Amino acid sequence: MDVGLLTLRLLVGLLIAGHGVQKISTHLGGKGLDGGAREFRADGFRGGALTALAAGGGQIGSGALLAAGLLTPLAATGAIGVMTVALTVKWPHGLWVQDDGYEYPLVLIGAAAALAATGPGAWSLDGALGLTPYPLWWTALVLAAGLGSGLLTRLVLHRTPDEPRAPGTRSP
Repeated sequence: MDVGLLTLRLLVGLLIAGHGVQKISTHLGGKGLDGGAREFRADGFRGGALTALAAGGGQIGSGALLAAGLLTPLAATGAIGVMTVALTVKWPHGLWVQDDGYEYPLVLIGAAAALAATGPGAWSLDGALGLTPYPLWWTALVLAAGLGSGLLTRLVLHRTPDEPRAPGTRSP
């Protein structure tokens, strides 16, 4: 079981962290902070560079913590939060990723929730520090906080259809 949890943590955590690196730098195929800011503005979000930094930092931090198996409930909450925002962006396109749908963020949300429910396993920093097992009720708290923070972020930072857009951005 520990090998499976390690594999899941590394895969999900490093993908989420890598996704964050792309938002704020030119590494891993990213378009730099300016590109991340343009992406958020094009998707209808306020804040530009600050929004890209917050999202990228949240993804890097939560992904790295998940991969390491450190503070797993906090890491899963962060991952679920940022992926919930991504899901809301992709929602109008339907489920499937080939149509720019929300399939990928949904899988990452599910994997982070599964890690919150099972714990990171013995081969983790949580295990080495004696922080596990986490009580199962933490999973409900992680899901509520993650989904809630993602939806609140969307509500606060997303422009309404009648708000002006920055020049050169597309409408959703």
